Amino acid sequence: MNTLQVELGDRRYPIYIGCGLLDQTELYIKHIKAKQVMVVTNEKVAALYLGTVLEQLKAYEVAQVILPDGEQHKSLDVLTQIFDTLLANKFGRSATVIALGGGVIGDMGGFAAACYQRGIPFIQIPTTLLAQVDSSVGGKTGVNHPLGKNMIGAFYQPQCVIADTDVLDSLDDRQLSAGLAEVIKYGLIRDAEFFGWLEDNMDALLARDKQALAFAIERSCINKAEVVAEDETESGVRATLNLGHTFGHAIETGLGYGEYLHGEAVAIGTCQAADLSRRKGWLNDSDVERIIVLFKRAKLPVYPPNALSPEQFIKFMSVDKKNVDGDIRLILLKAIGLATLPVGVDEKLLHTTLASYRS
Repeated sequence: MNTLQVELGDRRYPIYIGCGLLDQTELYIKHIKAKQVMVVTNEKVAALYLGTVLEQLKAYEVAQVILPDGEQHKSLDVLTQIFDTLLANKFGRSATVIALGGGVIGDMGGFAAACYQRGIPFIQIPTTLLAQVDSSVGGKTGVNHPLGKNMIGAFYQPQCVIADTDVLDSLDDRQLSAGLAEVIKYGLIRDAEFFGWLEDNMDALLARDKQALAFAIERSCINKAEVVAEDETESGVRATLNLGHTFGHAIETGLGYGEYLHGEAVAIGTCQAADLSRRKGWLNDSDVERIIVLFKRAKLPVYPPNALSPEQFIKFMSVDKKNVDGDIRLILLKAIGLATLPVGVDEKLLHTTLASYRS
């Protein structure tokens, strides 16, 4: 097991990365301060791993909420089920929420913990690659709205993150590739050496080579932890973690949550951001080709759906947390390994990318 730290002063917390961590009772005990524990998971994950987690919690008063699976259920209506169960079981402010699942469960469990009685402790146990390398680390929690993705939420840090790499054995190929989109992102925004490593090792990652996956997860978490420690609430450099996300969120919102996996939409959005970066004179053709080729090798889509017109893209992109006074602001690339802070973009140039970079 490797242990990384997210350095946030007196709120610092560990990320545990390794094999067989779900069975290590002491990891739970170290971070649960009272008897009441709520496990939040979904139908798919519950069938695989809920029993193992409950086995480690025999000494506690445990309740559970099993939510439906899928991004389309990341809503305020479904979130209420967590509050209903907390209240029905008379859970107090010392109770701990354990979020056992992918990014949707982590975001919803964390947001419920942030809101319930104005904040109770929670633990992240991510079960997808995307959640292990990105969404479980850094304290972003929340739900979607029909008009915009992740527009309702809070910054709320967990007590710890337990990333058991063994759970990736049960991940289907599409979900594995979706997680690789966020892994590639770290190489693009701040770690050119890692991007080169990914070019050399993508086949091993897709083949689920344990050593390659462990390295990619740890390197991604190191990058994320360093950014979060520098800028917890996204007032500066943390915004670079949103490379491709403004385009990607438009795809997810415009086509309906769940049509594209988050990582798939981010892969497309990152290629669009690369195209726009080239049009601004920051990337050359070779850079853009390297980016597109790596996403393709990761078995990810790279072109936006023709069902969304440029005008529709701009409509959904205008609902984004980085925007200022209604002006769209994007994370772009100065080079592979160097992202910009949010920048305003001439709408004609943006329209050109949206109209030209299509399947």
